[in-house]
Amino acid sequence: MGCCDAPGLMPIEQAMPIILNQTPTVKETESLAIEDAIGRVLAQDVRSPINVPPFDNSAMDGYAVRIADLTASLTLPVIGKSFAGAPFDGQWPQGSCIRIMTGAQIPEGCDAIVMQEDVTPNGNDIQFNIDIAALKPQQHIRPTGDDIQTGQLAIEKGNRLTARDLPMLASLGVAQVQVLRKPIVAVFSTGDELKPVGCELKAGEIYDSNRYGIRPLLDKFGCEVIDLGIIPDDEALLYEAFEKAKSIADVVVTSGGVSVGEADYTKDILEQQGEISFWKLAIKPGKPFAFGSLGNALFCGLPGNPVSAFVTAYVLVQPLIAKLSGESQWQEAPRLSAVSKSAFKKNPGRADYQRAIFTVTAQGQLEVESTGNQSSGAFRSMSIANCFAILERERGHVSIGETVQIQPFSAAMY
Repeated sequence: MGCCDAPGLMPIEQAMPIILNQTPTVKETESLAIEDAIGRVLAQDVRSPINVPPFDNSAMDGYAVRIADLTASLTLPVIGKSFAGAPFDGQWPQGSCIRIMTGAQIPEGCDAIVMQEDVTPNGNDIQFNIDIAALKPQQHIRPTGDDIQTGQLAIEKGNRLTARDLPMLASLGVAQVQVLRKPIVAVFSTGDELKPVGCELKAGEIYDSNRYGIRPLLDKFGCEVIDLGIIPDDEALLYEAFEKAKSIADVVVTSGGVSVGEADYTKDILEQQGEISFWKLAIKPGKPFAFGSLGNALFCGLPGNPVSAFVTAYVLVQPLIAKLSGESQWQEAPRLSAVSKSAFKKNPGRADYQRAIFTVTAQGQLEVESTGNQSSGAFRSMSIANCFAILERERGHVSIGETVQIQPFSAAMY
């Protein structure tokens, strides 16, 4: 595979197509009120049932005029008003103007709006302080359908609805949307040493922190998460947990129990119940990541170390969930070039996702420095980071002043 310190490990670039090629898209749909649909993936295109705006309207507070009237005189009497929701509906005599507010319907015959800053009121008369030659037809008039027209594609299926989309849907009068159901993910941790948060630890025991990172990530990815808790290293209990998980979920995500040489039953059970595509990846942290299938469910076996579990969930499980969700527009967070303010230790062989902090100088230059301890068990360095410094597989140590690729954390991390 070309890995200097890790022969036989599959590169991420090779693993991702395997994961995505085996991942289907959910088919079941449901209809939701738009106020309940944020974060859901559209199952159908949304086309506008109306023009927006539905009528010509003013882009400014000012005065509706006929340009021909102003050509004759720059002083016109006001004969009426047009407000938003209360349009002018009377007769509009020649040689006069109409007071109009932003968003109000344009009176019939109007061909320009002069904003109020360009006039001087004098009783019922308005003096227009403008160059009539510079007044353009349709000035400050928003035409019918200026934003979106009847039948026009508003949002394409496969988009995950955001807070930016809901106001637009509301402006179209769309009250319900058809969305794909959420993928169901069953999660559990394995290990005799793991104990729930809040209990007193005995010798050799640690708290199960992994699910507290994995569950919120899966929530942010748009999943319905079923937490099966902690499963001890007991063959019968593990077998029962896998049987239950694969019967209720689209994806089974575990942490721990997938490292080569561990005294566990996970690998044997997985080989009995499913099919494993790969067990080890050329990624750091997170080498002992496993992927495959369990009956009709997909399986992602995350490493047991907290940072490794979190990083592999973010890097590898996230695109899987996007594909499963039907989110056709999903892309990983962009990678940017930054100048290193600190040295990064690395051996060639694995793509290294080091926790880091990026800043922007007054001159607009991106700079990045390590958060310190990069051990796969040291989660504090993750909690204070705002990006990954992604060091290529073949790369070695990074010196101060070198350029590295960074990936600022996406919204899923916050």
